[in-house]
Amino acid sequence: MNTATQTIELKKDGTAQGVQPGYLARRDLWDWLFAALVTAGAVWAFAQYHGAMNVYEQWILAGSVPSLIWLGWFWRPLRTLSVVVGFFSLLAIWLYQTPEGADLARADQVFMLKYFISSQSAILWMSLLFFMSTAFYWIGLLTRAGSAFEALGSRLAWAAVTLALIGTMVRWYESHQIGPGIGHIPVSNLYEVFVLFCWMTAAFYLYYEDQYQTRSMGAFSMLIVSAAVGFLLWYTLVREAHAIQPLVPALQSWWMKVHVPANFIGYGTFAIAAMLAFAYLIKQSAGETRWYKLAPLWLLGVVLCFEPIVFRQGAQDQGGSYWFIYFGISALIVGGILAGRRRIAERLPSFEVLDDVMYKAIAVGFAFFTIATVLGALWAAEAWGGYWSWDPKETWALIVWLNYAAWLHMRLMKGLRGTVAAWWALVGLAITTFAFLGVNMFLSGLHSYGEL
Repeated sequence: MNTATQTIELKKDGTAQGVQPGYLARRDLWDWLFAALVTAGAVWAFAQYHGAMNVYEQWILAGSVPSLIWLGWFWRPLRTLSVVVGFFSLLAIWLYQTPEGADLARADQVFMLKYFISSQSAILWMSLLFFMSTAFYWIGLLTRAGSAFEALGSRLAWAAVTLALIGTMVRWYESHQIGPGIGHIPVSNLYEVFVLFCWMTAAFYLYYEDQYQTRSMGAFSMLIVSAAVGFLLWYTLVREAHAIQPLVPALQSWWMKVHVPANFIGYGTFAIAAMLAFAYLIKQSAGETRWYKLAPLWLLGVVLCFEPIVFRQGAQDQGGSYWFIYFGISALIVGGILAGRRRIAERLPSFEVLDDVMYKAIAVGFAFFTIATVLGALWAAEAWGGYWSWDPKETWALIVWLNYAAWLHMRLMKGLRGTVAAWWALVGLAITTFAFLGVNMFLSGLHSYGEL
């Protein structure tokens, strides 16, 4: 029977039985309070800072309101995250104030700023908490009392994401207090985008953790985040990269505000897919004793152990002792995975879950990487007069795009699954890493402002 002519059976109270309430009708009081709070915050931000915004930034602010509301309604933990980040960011701004105006010297004078919520303090806490989160996820994966440790790892990951966002928002404010024309959204150099990569990758993983109701993927997913934190700390200690610098002319564009975050959604989700692919291969080879069948473990060992050598050569041999420690920790991680692979395999979710999350992460990443590539072409046309110039960064971005386009095509058209899909996702991470870092380290071009 045509649904348009069906007779709707009514309950005794007169409501239609089996009819799904509309999207807005399903919103509860907390949803509407969150929407009101986001709207009020945007109005306040416009009233307070519209003088420092150009027309594009004003439109971005306006567009962020429905976007943030929808995200909070789509995944409710983001409501709490948004409120907490907003509160502590505003608290930090308030603590910077003096009767004469904002004073950045208070970052070393006020207790809360010095130890918790100045940008650098919050980012350092983020780094520590991500390390701790990763450690607890691995303890949970390897011990009998696994669920309790994994729950702690998950909470620490949430705390780290929160502090990363607080640090990002406060750094944005701090940049505007240094001098006219210096203020910018903190996505302009390797230090800032590594912070972006860390919290964005962790947030996407936490979403998949919540959707699939399993925390056992966290050990592998958070491992890539901790690796990024390790690079971030080296970059801070050796290069003092945390200092806020004026934007180079090529980056003084509103395109940066949308191009870079879209790019890093792609990088983050591709990284998650690769780490879950690695988990898939570990689970698959759990009962294997022949060394050549344990290729995934040996591959991880080679990559981790040679990475310090690559960084030392690509970064003018700086921080040798730091990378020596990194080498030792990497060897311990590889040895631990090798020794505990049977226990790890037992605790990991099913092959179907790992495969499905891998696919969904790549699908999301590919969509946003495509958007970022298009935005980058538009930005290039405005800055350099052409949409495409075969610059090394652009060329490798195209290689990344083609790699994942082929992966998705084989998945959707040919039913790509299992071992081949997992290995392909791992190779994709290697390609993506070179496009992100390797090009900056070893090649030059129009994007040379991002070099190490």
